[in-house]
Amino acid sequence: MLANGEHAAGMALIFSRDAVRALLAMPKRDAERLREKLEAIAAAPTERHPRVEAMQGKPPGRFRVRQGDWRAVFRIDSGEVLVDRVGNRGEVYR
Repeated sequence: MLANGEHAAGMALIFSRDAVRALLAMPKRDAERLREKLEAIAAAPTERHPRVEAMQGKPPGRFRVRQGDWRAVFRIDSGEVLVDRVGNRGEVYR
């Protein structure tokens, strides 16, 4: 896995402090898979990725990716994939 802020050929992947805490608190296997999905998005941000959808409402430009019962809410801005929130599907959108 790449460290926070590192990137291969695509964009940098940056996690908010709250997102890092949530990743550390969730089951290890789900956290690893969710992080792998986010790394794939950062490596190829213009391609379609499974389980990624644009979020409705405000602010525009936000997306979510699913891993089981877990979700990550992120945005793409200035050459970076910024992960704002990670959490259980019932709580992450609040």
